[in-house]
Amino acid sequence: MILVCPSLLLALCLLGSGTGGPPTRGSPPRASLGQLERWGRSAVQYLKLQRCRRVGSSPAVGGCRPDGMQLLNAALYVSELVTHLGAPEKVVALLPDSSDPTGLGVYRAGGGPRPTAAHDAVLLVDPSPGENFGHPVVLFYVDMNVTKKRCSLMEGLYFGEECLTLALKGRCQNQLKRRSSTSQRLLRNLERRAGPCEVTFLPLVVGLRDSNKTQRLRCIEHPEFGPCPRTLPPPPPIQQLSSCELNRNTRRCHHPPLASQGSCRLYQTCDHALLLSGGWQQQILFQHQLQSLQKFYGMLRDNGFHQDHIKTFFSGPGHTPEGMQGALPAVEKAVIRQYVSYVCRKHHCVDSLVLFLNSPTCTDGSMLLWDHNLNGIAELKERYSVNELLVDLAGCRASRVLVFVEQSYSSVLSKRLRSSSKHLNVVPIISPAQQYPDPGEGSWKHLTPRTCLIDHLGKGQEKSGLLSLWAGLLNVTLAGAPCKATPPLTDAQLQREYLGCQNLPTALWYHHRT
Repeated sequence: MILVCPSLLLALCLLGSGTGGPPTRGSPPRASLGQLERWGRSAVQYLKLQRCRRVGSSPAVGGCRPDGMQLLNAALYVSELVTHLGAPEKVVALLPDSSDPTGLGVYRAGGGPRPTAAHDAVLLVDPSPGENFGHPVVLFYVDMNVTKKRCSLMEGLYFGEECLTLALKGRCQNQLKRRSSTSQRLLRNLERRAGPCEVTFLPLVVGLRDSNKTQRLRCIEHPEFGPCPRTLPPPPPIQQLSSCELNRNTRRCHHPPLASQGSCRLYQTCDHALLLSGGWQQQILFQHQLQSLQKFYGMLRDNGFHQDHIKTFFSGPGHTPEGMQGALPAVEKAVIRQYVSYVCRKHHCVDSLVLFLNSPTCTDGSMLLWDHNLNGIAELKERYSVNELLVDLAGCRASRVLVFVEQSYSSVLSKRLRSSSKHLNVVPIISPAQQYPDPGEGSWKHLTPRTCLIDHLGKGQEKSGLLSLWAGLLNVTLAGAPCKATPPLTDAQLQREYLGCQNLPTALWYHHRT
């Protein structure tokens, strides 16, 4: 949700607004005039200062580099001040990819013994608003009524009974090593995009006693910061069974089976596709994700894919993408895996199998599907790991498997596929365009029934080794038609022999019958 205020001083309208859910009992405490502005400006100036110090210490360069972090484009998030029974209440920050099983896996940068997880407020600066998560963000804790000495021990910024401290992810490699200063820790995490301790998601910030886990973190519009990213509106409320377990199939929790058994017909091979765009939670479900999904779907239809053979999984329950028949919520992890495994195990079922991955991603490459129980923690049934995807695709009997990846940390999947002997027909196609909002700029743009994959994709993949490793699989069109047929294929031949589905000779079918 985005709140628009004419000035950061007027961002006080955020406090006590109740936009995150039912208001708590009593009036929330009001921040003093200019308090939020002081927090935000101090955080930005602190980051800029450390950037300048780092570059200025280099013997080759002096001053600040102009190509540093563009903080003027950064989005600012601030948590509401929370009350419980009329008294101020502290908040905790929960990260979906935390290794802490309680979810309280965000620490101060100071190291040493585990600090108290609860704080008065949370401040977050997103240097890349609108870019797919995960990507590095800078998280600060705000503690009030703190002495200058105590703030100094926490290596924070002191504002007179207010202390601003940098937060890093807990239980990670960097936390096991001592650092000489907060500056070194901060810079190491800002400059290394896949560092183990950096925060790469918006946390779920909730009141310490809030059993409903209402999100208190809000984005604030202000001219000195970048605009808040455009998110999709929440779906209309639907009635759900709270006791429904996604990994069980009971009368109280029944999900209709996906029509995958009828997808592989006798004596016929077809092109199939699976589109997966999990959003994790409403606050990071951006409009460009839906637009990319719809455009990719349209591209597949233009290339002859039947709509019954395009399975779409998008965000959580209630979101229904227009123009996509039979779209299901991304919470259906078991159905996703069953479908991929089924079409891969059947002989002659699939010619071209296309996967489109566009989800929030952890640093280990795991895709976050949807926070179904709204607890802020990515449990096993709410994430689709690289290992699980590789297991589902291992030994796939499709002629070719094309995995189009438009999400963060895509190199994890690419590296695993390069070294695997069980995925020789699986080609990862990494989109060179990760900046938004301009959907449709990925490596699949302009693919037509006559476009040769090796010519189209090779324009941006020379350095990735894509052409040398998988040239044989890419010397065709998306539907498997040869690139340079002599004489050229007519439209009727292309439609009859390659697009959509083709009939197979009976002898060929029974030769590899399963």
